[in-house]
Amino acid sequence: MIFELIRLQFLKSFRSTSFAKSAMANVLLGFLVLVLLAYVFGAGIFLPRIIDTLAEGQDPIVVLNSYLIFFFLGEFMYRYFLQTLPVIELESLLHLPIGKGRIISMLLIRSFISALSVIAILLFLPSAFQIIAPEYGNSGAVFWIGSIVFTSWTLHWFMLWFKQRFEDGLIGIIVVFVILSLGAGSSYMGWFNLGEVTKPIFDFALTSPIPMAVLALLMIGTFILCRRFYLDNAYLEDLAEEDEIRFVGQSIGFFSRFGLAGELANLEWKLIIRHKKSRTYLMLSAFFLLYGLIFYTNPMYQSEDGGISAIFIFVGVFITGIFMIQYGQQFLSWNSGNFDFFLNRKDGVEALVKGKYLLFISISVICFLASIPYVYFGWNILLIHIATFLFNIGVLIHVIIYLALWKPKPMDLNKGAMFNYEGVGAAQFLIIIPMMAGPYLIYLPFSLLFNDYVGLLALGISGIIGIFAFKPLSKINIDRINSNRYEISSSFRQES
Repeated sequence: MIFELIRLQFLKSFRSTSFAKSAMANVLLGFLVLVLLAYVFGAGIFLPRIIDTLAEGQDPIVVLNSYLIFFFLGEFMYRYFLQTLPVIELESLLHLPIGKGRIISMLLIRSFISALSVIAILLFLPSAFQIIAPEYGNSGAVFWIGSIVFTSWTLHWFMLWFKQRFEDGLIGIIVVFVILSLGAGSSYMGWFNLGEVTKPIFDFALTSPIPMAVLALLMIGTFILCRRFYLDNAYLEDLAEEDEIRFVGQSIGFFSRFGLAGELANLEWKLIIRHKKSRTYLMLSAFFLLYGLIFYTNPMYQSEDGGISAIFIFVGVFITGIFMIQYGQQFLSWNSGNFDFFLNRKDGVEALVKGKYLLFISISVICFLASIPYVYFGWNILLIHIATFLFNIGVLIHVIIYLALWKPKPMDLNKGAMFNYEGVGAAQFLIIIPMMAGPYLIYLPFSLLFNDYVGLLALGISGIIGIFAFKPLSKINIDRINSNRYEISSSFRQES
């Protein structure tokens, strides 16, 4: 019966109208994955040398076991964003005369066949036989690498349960932030050494098979937990009911004050929190608010004369406008499935565009307010964020939308954001030019002629001018969509 399900999946792929395009994309993606795995294996081969260089004079085995926890924390993070759930096609399989348990088992096993499942093996297998086997024998190397692999696979099954259980709620995001804080912040801030907590487990694995056996049982336990959860929640009526009631009450009342544009902004917000890809962009925006910690705390990026480092302008633009930059790159692609609806409504396109403007500006305001604590690193950081925020909502927002309207492409909103290039075209790569060069074209001349604070003032004033000129600037993009609306609609229908 498992083979019958696999056969049905192959038939579905081969009979798809986009099979040729998908096959080519999968071939290119497969090649990219192989290249990345080759880099991981190469890093594994040179890992002992890297440890000798970074921790000269220390026992490499001790160092490796002390820092393994940080690999698993990193794995938890990239699995959260990269690992796809196996139930995307569950609704199309449950009506078949096949046992639900077999369907769930097939989907779970298929999810395990992934490049993510071999990263731990490729990275640590060379070290097992280069530095572990000579001192503890081949059995010690097997016990040690087995403990690492079973821990990695436990994270696989745990993440399938975790994402399905919490991804649509605030709890999941909070848990991810807490784990990130404990992992990255504990050692950096000197609270406690997280590596010492797990080090005894892998030290014991060097001489005993008990840790490997316990971790293997833990992996089986998480698989059973995951399978049981999917079995208990895999009902067609539950899936339909979930779509109807999960997002009730998720409107933002503030938007209702702006008429039809506000209502469409509310619909856009519901689209964001309802679909996986757009929701991923929103969560990434929250994570990138921490981007300033990389630059503001690093002496290498500080200005030698005590002024404002030029790189901080880009950081300010990025932090205060991250959602607008990411989400706005595919301005109309998010609505490719229902674009005709707006064409058939009086002033529908204008209301759609203004609703998106309203949403972008509102979330940019939230990003700016969330970035205010960076004033801890100096009042000049707050001034940078004020100037770049004004520039973002007054100038950059129009430029991003203008470039995003160049041959927009359709996309499937239910697919993940990682390694998914639907909706991405040449325009998305061109947007980085005004994002990086635009603020400097205004800031640098005044900074060089006068001083850094005059440059910030000029940057902020340019944004204020753009805010007052919002109507004519936004009308340029609205008119552009109206003049190309039939071409855009036709491309969405043909490629979807």
